[in-house]
Amino acid sequence: MCPLPEASGLTAGGRELVRPGNVAFYLPQFHPVAENDAAWGAGFSEWHNVVAARPRFKGHHQPVLPGEVGFYDLRLDQTRRAQMDLAREHGIDGFCWYHYWFDGHRILNEPFDRMLRDPAEDLPFLLCWANEPWTRQWSGRSGEIIVEQRYSNADDERHMAFLIEVFADPRYITMDGKPVFLVYQPSQLPDAARTCDRWRAMAQRAGFRGLVLLGVESFRARLADPATLGLDGVVEQQPDLATVRPAWRAAPRRAASRLGLARRYPSMVRFPYEVLAARALARLRASPDARRFPTVCPGWYNSPRRDRGAVILTGASPEAYGAWLEETLRTTASPLVFVNAWNEWAEGAHLEPDRASGRAYLRAHRVAVDRAGTVSGGRPR
Repeated sequence: MCPLPEASGLTAGGRELVRPGNVAFYLPQFHPVAENDAAWGAGFSEWHNVVAARPRFKGHHQPVLPGEVGFYDLRLDQTRRAQMDLAREHGIDGFCWYHYWFDGHRILNEPFDRMLRDPAEDLPFLLCWANEPWTRQWSGRSGEIIVEQRYSNADDERHMAFLIEVFADPRYITMDGKPVFLVYQPSQLPDAARTCDRWRAMAQRAGFRGLVLLGVESFRARLADPATLGLDGVVEQQPDLATVRPAWRAAPRRAASRLGLARRYPSMVRFPYEVLAARALARLRASPDARRFPTVCPGWYNSPRRDRGAVILTGASPEAYGAWLEETLRTTASPLVFVNAWNEWAEGAHLEPDRASGRAYLRAHRVAVDRAGTVSGGRPR
């Protein structure tokens, strides 16, 4: 592992970013691709799930529809530029793009490739490899594989050769000269430590000082010691389902399901947003480890995607989100805070304006960033 930088070294585009920086996860699945067409029908994109959403209980407002940016296609340059203008105006330092690589085959890559070719899209960025196999799990049909994920030493090298070209982009976010790269499910790598060592060696041979490799915690299990996987740190996931549905509550249903006495998933789980935020902050205050990168979310309801097993956070508001983000920025010892997400519309986690609340969440984000006030080393914003 490499040591994380202390008080400086977070850069993109040749300029130092404010610490702690904040980066929003960015979903590129708002345009059709052949794999989704084959699995879900011609022309499918995430918007199909969004518009089909229906309320699950009294007071559950559905569907939530996009506001000023509209039902966009991310292959359009003007859409991505508008998103970046909104993000920059409201204090977001960059996007963390999901990157879909399957044994040398890339999916949902056209918006990203277009962004790389367009110097006007100058919001800093980094990548998160969504290395899970594509299945129907998010719809509650977990056994059906759409695109298989295969691993090999040769693919490690082929993958990093591609990434090195991306890391060379001046907009890419680095720490102490080392590109930051996330792996969504590091425990699924056959030998994660060996893969990380191979990647670092290749990056150094290409002229970089190394890599900062971060694993993302799954929705249910925490990565207690990322070093065992060869990682430099871990990005916490929110919502944390270990908080929303702890093991002692889920175990009886799993046991009943195995005996054929109950369905595996309830129709939905409801949990108070402010309780989730309070517990995340309590954990952060108790252990402000620089190698644990906190995440906040503006809300969550994946009911547009799931007939059963949906998780819905109740009571989310711009004010509650802003308070959570502000306290996280003030408390964290890590150089980055992540936001889930910029545009997860089918999971109720979006900062982008919607028709009901407009820019309220973006304004709350801007206020939280400004109120956090100082950065590492005591330098004013």
